[in-house]
Amino acid sequence: MKQIVVISGKGGTGKTSLVAAFAALARDAVLADCDVDAADLHLIVAPEVRQTQEFSGGKVARVVADKCVGCGRCAELCRFEAVALDGPANDVVAKTYRIDPVACEGCGVCARFCPVDAIALETAINGRWFISETRLGPMVHARLTPGEENSGKLVTLIRREAKRIGAERGMGLIIVDGSPGVGCPVIASVTGADFALVVTEPTLSGRHDLERVLELTAHFQIPAAVCINKFDINPKISESIEQTAARRQAPVLGTIPYDTVVTEAQLAGQSIVEHGNGPLRRRIEALWHAVVESAGNNRKED
Repeated sequence: MKQIVVISGKGGTGKTSLVAAFAALARDAVLADCDVDAADLHLIVAPEVRQTQEFSGGKVARVVADKCVGCGRCAELCRFEAVALDGPANDVVAKTYRIDPVACEGCGVCARFCPVDAIALETAINGRWFISETRLGPMVHARLTPGEENSGKLVTLIRREAKRIGAERGMGLIIVDGSPGVGCPVIASVTGADFALVVTEPTLSGRHDLERVLELTAHFQIPAAVCINKFDINPKISESIEQTAARRQAPVLGTIPYDTVVTEAQLAGQSIVEHGNGPLRRRIEALWHAVVESAGNNRKED
């Protein structure tokens, strides 16, 4: 099963808009929205949720107030300043210790060294993930609770479910809307993919972040290519980006001009290629055909 992932060095480059357009052109693909920290593909494809599951990426500590003797060992050992002496009274002390679940990192040190076993490590619910149907095909997506971490684990789960659905339905393609940047969720998005399309924009930060993303894909030996979105707002930097991509042996498969039709499509809740049949659609169609051809030429063995 072929996996094409669309990523970017920073948010706001148009990555998700391209993923929706690719899904409309593919017509037979599983969608995986792996931008779990700020998912927005659902705004275009309007998924109908069929299954909802809770996601747990770790543990959180809790003081059992009835057992606490107020010794303060947990506060002394905590490196995340998550422990405070403001818990309820019990038969031993007027105040017990309390652990802030937001600040707690779930390391378990406090539970390990509590002399009276008054701290419980409990499963933390970090968010929810969904299996949905859309007009463009099945979709696996998620919503990470604000402030929660372990998004890399959630991305891995989403990709695994997308692959399972594709196998069950005999679908040969997964289109992944990856996370921006170069952190853990991005690594989880690209690992094992057949091909990565890196979407950038002609700004100094866009060029800098492109270099970092191409270093990452090269490190994990993921074949990659580049798309320059809104290339015409700064032709000089666009030319510099093309030179950077060539130096990194990542071909520029397409350049997309600035066009207000993108905003119009978003307001209509449609992908760009569903919204009209103008020059922009033809550019995106050409880009998609180039991506499919490149991914086919670089396909990995399952």
